[in-house]
Amino acid sequence: MLADTALSLLPYFALLAAGLGAGFAGGLFGIGGGFVVVPALTLILPMLGTSSDQVMHVAIGTSLATIIFTSLRSVQSHGKRGAVDVPFIKGWAPWIVAGTVLGTLIADFASSATLALIFGGGVLAFAAYFLLPVRPERQQLARAMPTGATRAGLAGFLGLISALLGIGGGTITTLTMTSCGAPIHRAIGTASGIGAIIAIPAAIGYAITGFGEAGLPPLSIGHVSLPAAIAIIATAMTSAPLGVAAAHRLSPALLRRVFGIYLAVVGVTMIMKA
Repeated sequence: MLADTALSLLPYFALLAAGLGAGFAGGLFGIGGGFVVVPALTLILPMLGTSSDQVMHVAIGTSLATIIFTSLRSVQSHGKRGAVDVPFIKGWAPWIVAGTVLGTLIADFASSATLALIFGGGVLAFAAYFLLPVRPERQQLARAMPTGATRAGLAGFLGLISALLGIGGGTITTLTMTSCGAPIHRAIGTASGIGAIIAIPAAIGYAITGFGEAGLPPLSIGHVSLPAAIAIIATAMTSAPLGVAAAHRLSPALLRRVFGIYLAVVGVTMIMKA
């Protein structure tokens, strides 16, 4: 009986561990944690009764739901330090939301295997970013932020790809801002706000498109698993400050290489599973 109870609780302990990893990675690298949460959920959700056809949709939808809370907490902290570019967020938000909605609709028509393939390819692209020998943020490509059609296209793409991958878009936002001359700390702080702009409509979209479908885990709202989201958020909030502290003590170059290798392994694994 005791062994059966421990076995039934195993997925929830795994969720707590995933939250710890996501929060730590978020504090360490300034990301929303989706690159940790989504792969972990693809392993845990089947243990909660999720069908193979729904695993990737629920993993991405749940990841986006967790990013809402982690991003809001992060942007509040950065805002107190004056490191959030509010005009940037206001100018980019409409196009980001439009791209996010489009990405959510595309995901609804895609199979779980297709989403896994998209996720794997996207993660490999980010792995290359972290493994580059020269930091792209040191290469300024423009003197000011793009406007007009260029801004609409970049912001729309940011929302679309983030909705498909289940991430907050922090890396893309930071790279865009620093390439246009923004200070790195202001770029990271603003990226945390962009994460919430992406995650809120995307999570709502995944909840709506998955409503009433078969093969979902218990206590889900569409493609958002409430137990998984709650467990991950609870531990992520605890471990994020530890990641921040570690980021100031460890070699940035070493951290980038380690995380890049992790992303490469995750990307190849997800593509092979697809």
